[in-house]
Amino acid sequence: MSMTDERKEYIYQYAKENLKRIPLDVPKATYEQIKAHASAHGESVNGFIKRAITEAMERDNFLQQ
Repeated sequence: MSMTDERKEYIYQYAKENLKRIPLDVPKATYEQIKAHASAHGESVNGFIKRAITEAMERDNFLQQ
């Protein structure tokens, strides 16, 4: 099932207004370790990185609720 042009535009606008991309360069070997860890926990690499950041910020009492 393909998305309509209207739906694609909505997704693009939502991302533009609400999301910020953060480029992250890591050595290939490190990426493979991250990927394996995320997979072992049933997560995507992106999901794992988001969770790790959130947990670190919570631990440091820095996360704004």
